[in-house]
Amino acid sequence: MSGALLARALREPQSVEALDGAGWTALLAAARAEQLIGSLAWRVDGLAMPDAARRVLADARAAVEQGRLAALWEAEMARRALASSGMPVVLLKGTAFVAAGLAAGMGRQIGDLDILVPRERIEEAETALLAAGWEWVKPDPYDDEYYRRWMHELPPLIHRERDRMIDVHHTILPLTAKVTPDATALIESRVALENGLYVLPPEGMVVHAAAHLFADGDLQGGLRNLWDIHCLTDEFGGAEFDERLAVCAARHGLTREVARAVRLSGALFGDGDAVTLVDRLYIRRLLARDGWGQPTRKLTEQAFYLRGHWLRMPPLMLAKHLWTKWRKGYRPAG
Repeated sequence: MSGALLARALREPQSVEALDGAGWTALLAAARAEQLIGSLAWRVDGLAMPDAARRVLADARAAVEQGRLAALWEAEMARRALASSGMPVVLLKGTAFVAAGLAAGMGRQIGDLDILVPRERIEEAETALLAAGWEWVKPDPYDDEYYRRWMHELPPLIHRERDRMIDVHHTILPLTAKVTPDATALIESRVALENGLYVLPPEGMVVHAAAHLFADGDLQGGLRNLWDIHCLTDEFGGAEFDERLAVCAARHGLTREVARAVRLSGALFGDGDAVTLVDRLYIRRLLARDGWGQPTRKLTEQAFYLRGHWLRMPPLMLAKHLWTKWRKGYRPAG
């Protein structure tokens, strides 16, 4: 499976030197599919490889650098749009990693800009962003109401000129989720950057990544999340950090999710931490790609798709939501 090949290449970069042409095809296809090709390019830079693979990875490094600059500029644009409000604006995910100069940002592909603002000021943030050129992506009334009533963020916004999306969060899990993180505590724990924006502390970043991976969703992009977690724990790990992480996870009701995230990231990218039987099901889902990078194990994928929705909302709400989306023509990707 190419997913396992990718995990090994990130864990042991020298392993790529033994790959043949088919192996490189599988590795690059999986890296693209998991949005980890920039991280792979960074990890294997300077090693022996076929010229074709070297060109692909060189292009990936250039694309990641361009994406890094674009992400930082978009964060600055959001800062300017919200500056007059005086509200704290906390960067999340990939943009936070590169803005803070963390190892997790090395080679990190970045999509949307994700920010966290106080819930009581979410409408103020939306008004300011709309005035600065962002506009709604989802015009559907059902989707709009669903986001505003039940989700942890505004409906997605996109800038009309720069064509860049922003996700404005007021917490890190849907309001319907079984776990209720303390968003106020997260914002209060923020660390200031020199440009007037903020990021979560490292333990908060790990807790957020674990929440996104195991308490919200179907593990799409799971390898990238686990690689983020591995990079963060590798950079900051130690007895003091482990204690802060445990306290932070407990504060937000995510002790189990964080423990699983640390185990799985260690098993896939670290020193091979012992995993449970249930952990193996997650690994089966995370590594399910064939030699062309295409998803495999469809039943497992569907099971995790349903699990993700089950975690997000009570059964009756889930049934109504899935029925409504089905009638509108939505089908899970795959």
